[in-house]
Amino acid sequence: MKAFSTTASRTRRLVTRTLAASVAAGALAWLALTGSQPGTPADEGGTAAEAVADEAPGYAVENFAYPNADKILAEQNIVLKRGDGHITLADCASGTDLLEVWAREKTDKICFAVKGTSGWLTLEIPSVYAIKGNTYATEVDMTVGTEEKSFDVEKNTWTAVGESADEQSREHMLVEIRAAK
Repeated sequence: MKAFSTTASRTRRLVTRTLAASVAAGALAWLALTGSQPGTPADEGGTAAEAVADEAPGYAVENFAYPNADKILAEQNIVLKRGDGHITLADCASGTDLLEVWAREKTDKICFAVKGTSGWLTLEIPSVYAIKGNTYATEVDMTVGTEEKSFDVEKNTWTAVGESADEQSREHMLVEIRAAK
């Protein structure tokens, strides 16, 4: 009888170990499939991946909005809308090779720096009548009422645009600048 009891005891231990190993393997498999650990949001219906995603920084999406446009509008009354960053508002005393824009409603010229091989900027400057070009081939779009006109700006010289180039001397608003090398 002693042999039977030893064999039964071994069998019980083997079954217990196998059962425990099976339960542990099942629990590990469940955790691997759900990506969760006890006490994580998966216990409340979410997943651990959601918790990590919620904590991670968001994606940077470029909307091409001009930085500090509100401040520039308040300080200089210039509406800068969107651009690719290659044409930027500049201090006219900051250097050479700047685009210079003259508007009747401004006492000083407005300057723009162009960097890279090409650039674009949408903006609103009313009553523009002349632009001095730089070393870039530059084209500007202007509006008068519902009509849109484009002007090629001569390199490194003054170009009559807007009301100074209009037969009726109507006020034109500068709405876009495009430049390329």
